[in-house]
Amino acid sequence: MGDSWERARRVLADAGLPPGALSDVRPLAGGTYNTVEEILLSDGTRYVLKVPPPTVPGLRHERRLLVAEADFCAGAERAGVPAPRAVSLAPDDAEPHLLLTACPGVPWPEAAPSDEERDALRTELGRQVARLHRVTGTAYGYPTGALGPLAPDWRTAFTAMTDAVLADAHDHRPWLPCPVDEVAAVFRAAAPALDAVTVPVLVHFDLWPGNILVDRDGPDAPARIGGLIDGERMFWGDPLADFVSLALLDDIERDDAFLAGYTEEGGPAVLDEDARLRLALYRAYLDLIMLTETVPRAVGAEDARRVRERVGPHLTATLEEIDKASKFTS
Repeated sequence: MGDSWERARRVLADAGLPPGALSDVRPLAGGTYNTVEEILLSDGTRYVLKVPPPTVPGLRHERRLLVAEADFCAGAERAGVPAPRAVSLAPDDAEPHLLLTACPGVPWPEAAPSDEERDALRTELGRQVARLHRVTGTAYGYPTGALGPLAPDWRTAFTAMTDAVLADAHDHRPWLPCPVDEVAAVFRAAAPALDAVTVPVLVHFDLWPGNILVDRDGPDAPARIGGLIDGERMFWGDPLADFVSLALLDDIERDDAFLAGYTEEGGPAVLDEDARLRLALYRAYLDLIMLTETVPRAVGAEDARRVRERVGPHLTATLEEIDKASKFTS
């Protein structure tokens, strides 16, 4: 507690906030990479502090993630989407950190919305994601520089992203349903489909329910989206890539409420054969990350088994889908 308290005081001072107003520091659960703490001031103001692990990240793209999260926050503010705001960022200091404003609400699973609330929330979420996708960048890829500078086209950027996680898989040797070289060949064959993406948009890429806050003004008040959080995985790319975590290990086309809100707000939700091929590529990319990261994170045998049983068959089916579609379109 002492270390957290003193660190919080230093961060507040660096941000131009009164360290003497600190009243509490609480660990927040749910993060899988950074240490996350809630900082409470005596006037009731809440902040969230993120601190990366002191060791070298396990995966190649997991460097300077605080930069990506700050970029996401700035983009969400431009889009008018509820999300944290970056108060101070120090990604390269001896004590790297990101201080954020706190959003109201609790993660979707804790909120346990009713079926009626769920449809309204998913429609609202669709509108918000469509607004995010109006925010455009100047080039493609991760803004952190972890995989090099941003690329001039999406095929180059996404190839660098998949090459990196395949290199991670080669290094860490996680369980995969097929050899790394076979996965790489499937990605290479489908790469021409990526040329259809001509505008780099803001992609959160981690919008699973745990990163969607649901808020209520009171027990009988309607539920609403309180904030989209944990934007540290963001990149500039194809808006379809966000559909992967929004329907994790499932199919976004089954989520009528979300797609209704997304299209109402002008989101490009035409899922033709070419779009489905790109979406399958992004599903395979995330599956590879989830399987590979179990090794450097040392999740334990039981958790690794659960990931393998859930993600392995999904990756196999997705690679088969990509392979078949690539041969059909070539």
